[in-house]
Amino acid sequence: MAPLKRTVTVIHRQGLHARPAALFVQLAKQFTSQVTVKKGRKIVDGKSIMGLLTLAAGPNARIAIVVDGPDAAEALEQLAQLVTTPLPDPPAT
Repeated sequence: MAPLKRTVTVIHRQGLHARPAALFVQLAKQFTSQVTVKKGRKIVDGKSIMGLLTLAAGPNARIAIVVDGPDAAEALEQLAQLVTTPLPDPPAT
């Protein structure tokens, strides 16, 4: 089966950095499928926080999420939704 791919726009205020990147990696690791993220010519492992941070995907950046494996459809849907849905504010400490 061919890998599934979806291009999305990052909507988070800080882009795909810090908290959104951590949440992305946390979610990606729940799936057995391989997850890669592309921005321009750069391709990184979607299960690597350092990889995602090196993309420098700021607000309104276009990224492609590519998922290959047995649970690819579900993984792609959930990861795309995470990137394109506003995050709730973190709890006050």
